[in-house]
Amino acid sequence: MKTHKYLPILSGIFTANLILSTVLNAKIIMIFGYAFPAGILTFPISFLFADALTEVYGYSATRKVIWTGFAIQIFAAISVWAAIRLPSAAFWSNQAAFATTLGQVPRIVVASIIAYFGGEFCNSYVLARSKIGSEGKNMWVRFVTSTMAGEAVDTLVFMTIAFLGVFPPGSMLTLFVTSWLLKVIWEIVALPVSVPVVRWLKNKENEDYFDRGTNFNPFHVSE
Repeated sequence: MKTHKYLPILSGIFTANLILSTVLNAKIIMIFGYAFPAGILTFPISFLFADALTEVYGYSATRKVIWTGFAIQIFAAISVWAAIRLPSAAFWSNQAAFATTLGQVPRIVVASIIAYFGGEFCNSYVLARSKIGSEGKNMWVRFVTSTMAGEAVDTLVFMTIAFLGVFPPGSMLTLFVTSWLLKVIWEIVALPVSVPVVRWLKNKENEDYFDRGTNFNPFHVSE
């Protein structure tokens, strides 16, 4: 069985970035006059790593990593929930700050997890299919197009679950467009780094997988 030296490293960074993004989402920041969860600074990195994983190792390997990230997100949410509700030590006086910072509204947590699941699988599927269609040419094009599709799904699902009925439709549309554009721009700006790194990774791993005959069902994880 072929082994890959860098696959565990990429998987670990991918999963750690998901947890970091979840923590950062506790703060709302302003960019160009628009409000965004601070996780927008790091979450697009997940799509960069998903691009690299799918491009080099294929959809099946990436599917396992996505499921791992999904499980870790749920575990982290349950762990934080339990930590907030367990009684504090008598000498520890930061319970309110801890709960405020990490105790995100359950609706936001659910929205984040479901949006991640749909967005990441969409991103990986589009990239794998377009790689076959282009016979492996124009890697940067499929990086951008797959991110456009994946981030659109992620942002739409998150906003619908988290904010439907909270904000008026016009505000939601503006927030969706600005969030999606910022994430796509993030991908484009990173291309001078991501494309050479992926090419280097292919050479080091001696791998450039094409998903011909792959079962793209997200729930088919036996491969």
